[in-house]
Amino acid sequence: MFELQRLRPDHESALLDFELANRVYFAQSISDRGDEFFEEFAERHRDLLADQGAGVGAFYVLVDDDEAVLGRFNLYDFSDGAAEVGYRVAQRVSGRGVATTALRDLCGIARKDFGMWTLKAMTSDENVASRRVLEKCGFVAVGPTLIGGREGQIFERVLADI
Repeated sequence: MFELQRLRPDHESALLDFELANRVYFAQSISDRGDEFFEEFAERHRDLLADQGAGVGAFYVLVDDDEAVLGRFNLYDFSDGAAEVGYRVAQRVSGRGVATTALRDLCGIARKDFGMWTLKAMTSDENVASRRVLEKCGFVAVGPTLIGGREGQIFERVLADI
């Protein structure tokens, strides 16, 4: 069983373990975050919590029954009923519908808890799995973009039906 939990201070260690364990896997389809990201992880975690407290973002971890982090699902850059979406799931649960289910849940949270009407996401063209997740969750490609020097697409999801 999996559960989306709003990011808390006590998630820091499990979240860092998740990022480190999946670093090579993530770098296959998205730009690596670099050593600095991991060296400054505690500060970055506190910054996310501060942004969440200020109401400019909402950050979630997907955990299993043992509280191990299996993914992160983020809403950020809140503006006029819209937000950006970012997510990543562990290699060990990839391809099992976990990301799709959690992203659908996040869309409902965005609408019901934060009054969002539109969500936007980006993915590189080579990240076929992420593109499929977005499309299964009702996101539609609306234009090209560059992500970390890689060609990609901007996706949008209108939340009127939630």
